Amino acid sequence: MSDPTEDTESDPFDAIVDAPFDAALEERYLVYALSTITARSLPDLRDGLKPVHRRLLWTMRQLKLDPSNTFKKSARVVGEVIGKYHPHGDTAAYDAMVRLAQDFSLRYPLVEGQGNFGNIDGDNAAAYRYTEARLTKTAMQLMEGLDAGTVDFIPTYNGEEEEPELMPGLFPNLLANGASGIAVGMATNIPSHNVAEVIDATLELIDNPHVEHARLMELMQGPDFATGGQLVDSAEVISHAYETGRGSFRLRGVFHAPEAEKAEDQALGIERLGGGQWQLVISEIPYQVQKGKLIEQIAQAISDKKLPILEDVRDESDETIRIVLVPRSRNVDPELLKESIFKLTDMETRFGLNMNVLDANRTPMVMGLKELLQNWTAAQIEILQRRTQHRLDQIARRLELVEGYIIAFLNLDRIIEIIRTEDEPKKVMIKEFELSDRQAEAILDTRLRSLRKLEEMKLRDEKTALLEEQDELEKLLGSPARQRTRLKKDLRTLRKDYAEDTKLGARRTRIEEAAATVEFSMDAMIEKEPVTVILSQKGWIRAAKGHVDLAQEFKYKEGDELAFILHAQTTDKLLIAAGNGRFYTLGCDKLPGARGFGEPVRTMIDLESDTSIAKMLVHKSKGRLLLAASNGKGFVAETEELLAETRKGRQVVNLKGDAKLAVIREIGEGHDHVACVGDNRKLIVFNLEEMPVMARGQGVMLQRYRDGGLSDATTFVLGEGLSWQMGGSGERTRTETDIHLWKVARSAAGRLPPQGFPKNNRFD
Repeated sequence: MSDPTEDTESDPFDAIVDAPFDAALEERYLVYALSTITARSLPDLRDGLKPVHRRLLWTMRQLKLDPSNTFKKSARVVGEVIGKYHPHGDTAAYDAMVRLAQDFSLRYPLVEGQGNFGNIDGDNAAAYRYTEARLTKTAMQLMEGLDAGTVDFIPTYNGEEEEPELMPGLFPNLLANGASGIAVGMATNIPSHNVAEVIDATLELIDNPHVEHARLMELMQGPDFATGGQLVDSAEVISHAYETGRGSFRLRGVFHAPEAEKAEDQALGIERLGGGQWQLVISEIPYQVQKGKLIEQIAQAISDKKLPILEDVRDESDETIRIVLVPRSRNVDPELLKESIFKLTDMETRFGLNMNVLDANRTPMVMGLKELLQNWTAAQIEILQRRTQHRLDQIARRLELVEGYIIAFLNLDRIIEIIRTEDEPKKVMIKEFELSDRQAEAILDTRLRSLRKLEEMKLRDEKTALLEEQDELEKLLGSPARQRTRLKKDLRTLRKDYAEDTKLGARRTRIEEAAATVEFSMDAMIEKEPVTVILSQKGWIRAAKGHVDLAQEFKYKEGDELAFILHAQTTDKLLIAAGNGRFYTLGCDKLPGARGFGEPVRTMIDLESDTSIAKMLVHKSKGRLLLAASNGKGFVAETEELLAETRKGRQVVNLKGDAKLAVIREIGEGHDHVACVGDNRKLIVFNLEEMPVMARGQGVMLQRYRDGGLSDATTFVLGEGLSWQMGGSGERTRTETDIHLWKVARSAAGRLPPQGFPKNNRFD
């Protein structure tokens, strides 16, 4: 007898496994990663479907939602899918189903939707309780042969149902509709293609297994997107991408004006309005670009003055896309407007090609076009073999019964006697007529009305037909050449449904290498107007229209005053040099008006609060500046190297210690010498060639000092002499031509300047 105090329940702590944390985490993450790769994100090359799509189509087939039947609520389909086959959220399943129904997402939709299934503007589909769906003819072709033993059926996640491992149909869904997905450590992105072209390339490969890649590309030109568009890459770029399985394509929208009178204007997308006025019409947009977002981008570019040559954009679309662009003037070049739209918006995008798929062994790998078609053809040959074997098995079973029926007809009276007199007629018939169990059972189940003479003749004809079919199928199963011939015949039959002259089969995406890009600067589209730029001591900047008198008084905030003022054009770039040696760039067209006090320049550039502005000047192409720090070091910089692309600016002069950028002077044409004056009032002059030209750095020592540093520096033409402004109003200028006493080598200490040199130790 057992001890009643003994604990019969198992200890839950016995289930705890002592394992290193990193090993346990690695093992579980690997399982998750493999599941993501093989059962979620990557398509199977044999049917081009991910599990969720395959389960959706299988469920709809089970619900008898073929094209000839009526629609059923999407909620019914989603409920069946997530309840029986796909244990995930209803939103994920419905979103996948919606995409299968969108003719702007799939080149050949697999689901026919009724109701709001979203649109190209980016609006979402209605809830699944409102929409209805059924399968398309394409989906039925993709699933053709499911009842013919062509594929294996696997248990569902809970073991209660079965689902097909893949769809056996001949429709080349992987290349026809493409696929995209992101797994763990890998991704796939395959564009859609024209079915007729895919079939042509496959037929060529079947006839010539050693066909060159170039020949395949002649037959299958490239992607054929659902929304059309134009592929503008060269044939070499496209071919190389398909050969390796990786690459990218430039895809553009199309300007086309079908209502224009002239064929030339139609092709260019130009509608003439009379009086020399015209407008551009966009009829196709790139794949996966939302029309609403594209229009917003164009409108934003107009608002931000990035497209000053464009006045307005209008959406006049109905079931077809029609986006109208109204130029600001009839003198605007249409090609310039097009190029600017391509550059500034998603009218030109890039589609990345990554043909990463699961092969027949469910191993992920990147394949080129030829390898992909070879694997798909091999899979279709295997499906053909399985279909043939399945039919042979059916014929064998039927022949067994037919032969039994014929024996029964030949011995009909004896069969009837056995059935009437014997207690176990089945055993007697089997023994007397050497029948099989199935034959005897079938004879016993035969109705009396089937015992007519006519039925005997039908049975003999059926046996003859079955034997003929059996012979043909056995020849097919034993001959790879016959199998290839049969596959080609079936492919040609399928091609008729997607021929170039059909609505669904006509190519939508044009493949034309773009003409040489019209080179243009965004500055060229800015309307050129004179402005006067005012920058205050506290960093408030504004631009008054026109070139006003620089001596004019302007209003400032209390305690503020003028720092810099200059004349410019709206097309100019403004260089702002900070005391820390950093240069910033502002477009004069983007400066605030002069009605108020302007705006703080620090809202436009990332200028540190404790850093002062050393200089403001207009950028001049191919110009040079003399840059020098207060510690006496400096160099020559080319103005092209000073332009900054971002608001963070560009560090040009590297400073050490308490040094600050003290001198920013334009080097005039023909200037050949440099003059420097220090805080100690000593002047030196040396040759400009001794100064290095740099894009960034500290430079070299211009003048040496015991105390203080550099006060000012300038450049001049030695033959014309050194000039400086006299005191007072600054209108008087003195020029000293005899300066040989001060001309020395760079980095000398110098000597006191000539009589009359300004006491502030500056040249201006």
